[in-house]
Amino acid sequence: MITAHGLHKRYGDKVAVDDLTFDVRPGVVTGFLGPNGAGKSTTMRLMLDLDHGGGETRFDGKRFRDIRDPMREIGAVLEAKSFHPTRTARNHLRMLAAANRIPTSRVDEVFDIVGLTEVKNKKPKGFSLGMAQRLGLAQALLGDPAVLILDEPANGLDPHGIHWLRDVLKALAGQGRTVFVSSHLLAEMSLM
Repeated sequence: MITAHGLHKRYGDKVAVDDLTFDVRPGVVTGFLGPNGAGKSTTMRLMLDLDHGGGETRFDGKRFRDIRDPMREIGAVLEAKSFHPTRTARNHLRMLAAANRIPTSRVDEVFDIVGLTEVKNKKPKGFSLGMAQRLGLAQALLGDPAVLILDEPANGLDPHGIHWLRDVLKALAGQGRTVFVSSHLLAEMSLM
């Protein structure tokens, strides 16, 4: 479970997040909706201690900075193209796995889950935005976490990819995971 309390952030005179409090329960996909520029990404960065601001977020009662192996507990994708451009997709995930004491066998498992097995030995700098989104999801799933935080994961996906993402996220929530997904598309989130 995620519990966020009193999150707030300002950029000079501009209020980006204003005293935001919410809970995200396991077993369901929870949508975090708002137009572009509403503070969704800033909120997610605050939750993960990546941005300075105020308030507190707890993951099953623990602050993010107090979690010993965060990748094993929380999988997050805040940017679609957050990978090393000169490594292959597989080597990118292998590097993350090694740094987090995750077995290399898990790398190939997540490629199967996200449907990128055929391109795992290619460099992701040539990936479409949709393929980059899938690689980001593979990265988030690498540690087999109980919590997923995904910022606009449907961006760049074609209709088939959006349907696939919807099914994957529902299946992950069906396993009892806590799935928190931001979007500016109300209709898409209602289907999820």
